[in-house]
Parts: sequence; C-alpha cells; structure tokens
Amino acid sequence: MSNKYSALQDLTRRNALKAGLLGVSAAGGLGLPPFFARTADAMVKRISDGYNENRILVVLELSGGNDGLNTLVPYGDDAYYRHRPTIGIKPEKVLKIDDHFGFNPGLVGFERLYKDGKMAVVHGCGYENPSFSHFTSMAYWHTAAPNSGEEYGWLGRLADAVKPGGASNYIVNIDATQSLAVRSRDHVPVVFDAPDKFAREGFYSQQPLFQHVADANGAANPSRDYLLNIAQSALDASALVRQAWADYSSPIDYGIVPLDLPKIAALIHADMPTRLYYTTFRNNAFDTHVHQGNLHQRLLTYAADAVAGFMADLERIGRADDVVMLLFSEFGRRVPENTSLGTDHGAAGLMFMIGKPVQGGHYGQLPSLTELDPGDNLIYTTDFRRVYATAINGWLGYEDTHTLLDGDFKPFDVFA
Repeated sequence: MSNKYSALQDLTRRNALKAGLLGVSAAGGLGLPPFFARTADAMVKRISDGYNENRILVVLELSGGNDGLNTLVPYGDDAYYRHRPTIGIKPEKVLKIDDHFGFNPGLVGFERLYKDGKMAVVHGCGYENPSFSHFTSMAYWHTAAPNSGEEYGWLGRLADAVKPGGASNYIVNIDATQSLAVRSRDHVPVVFDAPDKFAREGFYSQQPLFQHVADANGAANPSRDYLLNIAQSALDASALVRQAWADYSSPIDYGIVPLDLPKIAALIHADMPTRLYYTTFRNNAFDTHVHQGNLHQRLLTYAADAVAGFMADLERIGRADDVVMLLFSEFGRRVPENTSLGTDHGAAGLMFMIGKPVQGGHYGQLPSLTELDPGDNLIYTTDFRRVYATAINGWLGYEDTHTLLDGDFKPFDVFA
C-alpha cells in the first residue's frame, strides 16, 4: 500500500462553529425519550450565528449492504486481489482517482463529482459488535443507536431538537412506507411515493368528503383535535406536493433509475419548508451474494447517474449552495469473495457526503485488508455517527450532537 494512504489523517472539527449558543426551553422536558432526557434546554441548543434555515440535508440509503471494496477499489493494494481473485476489478478497468484508489467502472457520475471536489469519501464506517442482519443493522443506522432499541430516528430527533413542538412539512420521506430514520416525537413526516397521486385513496365519488376536515374545537377533546390536525396537515402537504410536481420540469438527465431524486428537486424548487429529506435505493438491491460483478456495476451506475443528475439540477435551479447529500448502506460486504462469485454480509463500509459546499477528498482511517476480524470482515475505523455529527453540526449548524447522538462523535472538517 502507498505510504500516502497507509494512515489517512483523521481530520478535526472546525473551531469556527464554537460560537455563542442560543438556549430555548422545551416545556420542561416532560415525556422526553432517552436521548433527550438530560435537559430540555440542551436538546434545543443551537448556534445563533451558525444555524442556517436555508440549508437542506438529503439522505440516500443504498439498501441491502453495498460492497464498498468494489465501489471504491483499492487497486493499489495487492491484498484486495488475493481476497478477490475473480470478482476483484482489474486496475486497467477502474476509474482511477489517485495511485491507490479508483471507482468502479459504473461510477462515472461519482468520478466526476469527486474530481470536481464535491465528494467526501469516509472510510471504515461501522460500529461496535456489528449485526449482519439487514433489519437489525438498518435499525441501528436509522436510530444512530446501535444495540439500544431507541424508538425515534436520528433525523426525527434532529427535527425535534431544531424545531421543538413540530413544524409543517419539515421532514419528507419518499418511499412506499415511512422509514424509522424519520420517526419523531413532535414532527409528522410527509411520506409519499408517487407525487401526482399523493392523496387519500378512495372512490372518486368520495373525494369531496376526503377534502373536508372538521375544525378542531379546543380543549373539549384533545385526542380528536390531534387527529384532526394531523388530517389537515396531510391534506395541506399532499396539495403542496402535487402542485410542486405538476410545476416541475427539468432537462437534466437523471439516468435510467432516478431514485426519487427528481421529486426532491421539485420540492426544493417549489420552496417547500422541508429541511430534511430521506429516500432509498429500495428492495435490498445491493444484497449481492451471487454473480456480483455485472449486477453491482449496473446498480452503481443507476445510483451515480441519479446523484450526478440531482446535483446538476440543483445548479440549474440555483440551490446547489444550500443542499448536501449523505449516502450510506447498512453494512459493507465480507472481504473475500464467496463460491457463488458474490460477497456475503460484512461490517465496515463507505459513506459519502456530496454537494457543492463539501470539501472533497478522503476522510477517516483506512481499514486494513490484512488484519480482518475472525469472520473475515473489515474492522471499522470510523463510528458512523461521526458522519452524522458532521452533517448535523458541520452542515446544519446544530451544536449539541452529544445529546442528540448520545455520545461524543467528533465531526470531520468537511465544510469550508
């Protein structure tokens, strides 16, 4: 391995964020979930001169466990080819970005973003005592609380901290069902799949009835009022989403599988008050146990083309300075190839932060390909919550990541 990459420097957080804090009380902290129980004031503490209401975080989940080693190929390390004599991607095929790494040949969109300085690659992301279950590991990533049973998602808790008491349309989750990542105590995420059909289902003759919500009547029946407010919020949000999608038109090519990213671009273009977006490459697509090579390359092409298209669309609508994407998968793959020419569930993997405000490059320490755990997995070198802390503090400007993530996770210096 090149000395340049034998131990990538572990970057530190920017000191400029240590500014004056604005404390806001949150109704005495009654009924708070575990991570918020320390104090209500700490929960809603933010940087008065750093928090930016215009900044948006988009999270893209690659479901199924993406193989990081065949995503960003360490072609300069002979150990990679010893572990993967058949499915290892040959040096002449990778899209080289330096003398050690090259992207999978399907990642032309990522190569361009990286070389433009708009992509930060974080190495060795994982957590202690990793689970190899899709469901369990994804729950840990969704809650930022491995081995804990936390009931709220990390984006839901973030929304509660930044906007205590709730705010309309602050979180949008584009999927067939709501993700645990956006589950919140105070906020009701807007969850939809097809924006043009985002309305209550029923017979056509019933639609006028569905468009009417009774007025809440105050303290007489709080439970009824709560449900009526939820119904009205859903009705209002669905109308906004349908209108935003109807008004949206883009010449940008998002590739064959746009991954719902044009829907997010449409809402951003329509100035929805949403600051947290969550979507996914669905159906465990990256669970590549068998004949991985061509399938994995094709999946990566779909993802990279969609992300590159999204970034180009943000430039087109004038919002590229306001949006950063965080991309992750619930685990990496086992280092050696299996007998089916695929890879099995592993541990540490890659995370990406992408966008015009990002200072591109490598972050974190490279995991060793010669010193594996007893199951032939990479040993993680970066707790994934450090990347969450980087997005929360470094990008969105919310200071108290200790309370939010239940620990001290030093952000990387990804943002200028």
